[in-house]
Amino acid sequence: MSQRLRNKTAIITGAGSGIGSAIARLFAEHGARVALFDLDTQNTEALAAQLQQQTGQRCIACVADVTEPEQVQRAVLTAQQALGEIDILINCAGVNVFRDPLVLEDAEWQRCMEVNLKGPYNLIRAVLPGMLERQYGNIVNVASVHGHKIIPGAFPYPVAKHGLIGMTRSLGVEYASQGIRVNSISPGLIMTPAAEAWLASCPNPQQERDRQAALLPCKRIGEPQEVAYTALFLASDEARFINASDILVDGGRSQVYHE
Repeated sequence: MSQRLRNKTAIITGAGSGIGSAIARLFAEHGARVALFDLDTQNTEALAAQLQQQTGQRCIACVADVTEPEQVQRAVLTAQQALGEIDILINCAGVNVFRDPLVLEDAEWQRCMEVNLKGPYNLIRAVLPGMLERQYGNIVNVASVHGHKIIPGAFPYPVAKHGLIGMTRSLGVEYASQGIRVNSISPGLIMTPAAEAWLASCPNPQQERDRQAALLPCKRIGEPQEVAYTALFLASDEARFINASDILVDGGRSQVYHE
């Protein structure tokens, strides 16, 4: 396998499952040293050990609540000491908050914004000084198709994801002349554990799965690895002229006006 991230060090948040773990695996396979950040290390420690054994790349697990700036700073320092200066940051940690705006509680609004918007900002602020000192860094924020199109009943999640795409563009332009690239990915429906759990909660899970697949022009639901390959490209120097951009990974669904 080609070493597209050879001699690079990457931090990946939300690495305990789903898209985050798929990105961690792919990055290690392509030569990166990887720090797997998550709320706890129950899943990430095992994954880090597995990836290190399989790929020969140094991989560590770090506890990191992205909403806590001091905890983020400590985790980033741990990653730097263990793996070297941070070249790549993947902000993948997120939480679904879907509520009727009139019954949404302040705590729910705060949780949505803290995890999905301020969390990435906390990580970016922690890694930026080192990146600026070396005039090199690639940051990829995992946003959502909700940041492009509104789905009824999904408030306030789209607010946070619109904000994350806006932050991506703003910071990408802000630091472009100093060797920093900031891009985002907007996945559509991807078969993550969260999506599996949602489908399982439906009255007829298989019927709902088939209905969701039928809505997509490609007639199938996406896989975490397909998002991971997009992150791999954006994080690599192959994408060195792509900055302040967002890439939709949704099978074309967001381009359909109606059927």
